[in-house]
Formats: sequence, C-alpha cells, structure tokens
Amino acid sequence: MTLQKRKSKSSPSSQKRKRKPGSTNRAHPGRKAPREVALAEVKDDLSKYLRQAAEGEIVITRHGRPAGVLIGFASEDDWFEYRLEHHPEFLRRIQEARIALRDGLGVALKDAV
Repeated sequence: MTLQKRKSKSSPSSQKRKRKPGSTNRAHPGRKAPREVALAEVKDDLSKYLRQAAEGEIVITRHGRPAGVLIGFASEDDWFEYRLEHHPEFLRRIQEARIALRDGLGVALKDAV
C-alpha cells in the first residue's frame, strides 16, 4: 500500500507568499519601511507603541502576518489632517474640483487675488 500526499487544508490566502527576486519595498522613497510588531507585544504596552507610531506607522502582525496598522498623531492638527485626507466627501469634492479645472471652469489664482 502506498501513502498519498495530502493536500494542505489551509487556504491559498493563508499560505506565505514568496518575494520576487530583486523586489524591495520602495513605495515611499526616502521613507523608512513601517516597523512590524506582534499583536501580543502591542497589547502589553499600547501607550508605548502609540508614542512610537507618532513618528512612523507600525504594522501589527498576528501569527507573523500583517493584521492592522497603528497610526499615531503628534498633535491634534495631525489628527485633523488625517481625518480630512481620508474623508470620502472631501475626496469627492477634490475630484470634482480637478475635473472642473481640467474643463476650464476654474479661476486662476492671479485673478482671485
């Protein structure tokens, strides 16, 4: 009797992905890659990681895989800017304004002053 190799029960999305040869993390040139910290560590000392996140994003991992991002704010102004930059209504209005400018419906800055 021969033994057959069993298929893995884990889903394809839970299997580790291999890096492509020569690939690097260059999403933001001049910006260091986000730091990765295990969820258990963050749970043990959240205030410490919030302070660190004000200087740069922290990727929270669960079982070695990214599970979330901790973003800190150095000031209330930073928090306000983040909320504004990610607000769907604000983004929609910016898009509409860009389209209007492209169609020649805008006012030149020199004419507005």
